[in-house]
Amino acid sequence: MADWAPIAKEYDPLKAGSIDGTDEEPHDRAIWRAMLARYVPNKGVTGDPHLTLFVARLNLQTTEDKLKEVFSRYGDIRKIRLVRDLVTGFSKGYAFIEYKEERALLKAHRDANRLVIDQHEIFVDFELERTLKGWIPRRLGGGFGGKKESGQLRFGGRDRPFRKPINLPNMKNDFYGEGSSEKRNWSREGTRDWRTRDRDHERSRDKRWPERERSWAWGDSERERDSKDERSRGRERKDRDR
Repeated sequence: MADWAPIAKEYDPLKAGSIDGTDEEPHDRAIWRAMLARYVPNKGVTGDPHLTLFVARLNLQTTEDKLKEVFSRYGDIRKIRLVRDLVTGFSKGYAFIEYKEERALLKAHRDANRLVIDQHEIFVDFELERTLKGWIPRRLGGGFGGKKESGQLRFGGRDRPFRKPINLPNMKNDFYGEGSSEKRNWSREGTRDWRTRDRDHERSRDKRWPERERSWAWGDSERERDSKDERSRGRERKDRDR
């Protein structure tokens, strides 16, 4: 917990797929793909990565000129690279903007996030491909993007930081019955006591059953004898009356 941070300092696909970075097993195929990927940053990309801003969720109709118009208010821009499809030439919805000064980069990172451009709320962050160790892009199962509906929700970035983990080992053990061995032994012994008590009760009931039958039989014979005596007395009274 001492070295915990809401923003990832080193990219780990397993931690990025966990809301608090404590998962030990991958829960979707994308994490497996990212863990097995051997990605090397694009060497053809030029410019200073520490002065480059990543801009995403752009309107597909937004152009380089529009981006230059908006982001030049934060400082002097050295280069803008709007990522386009190699076949169609259409925008993919994200771009990289390199500033000349770090002060301009920090100002744009602070103020331009969630800015609306062409009816789209954009997302702004530092470039991570060349600055974050172990980075895996989203197309290989990594990244910090994704949606909950698609099952690829990632954490550790600016948009979705890690949540602070809650460590409650004692409560967890007690809840799932994983406490000390003494508690487990006590529960087993208690189970045995109940079983032996039920068994003894069954045996005693079996022993008492014949006695009840005998008592019921004796009671029937007594009632029959009393009824016979009553009938005989009734006959004697009738004889006297005659």
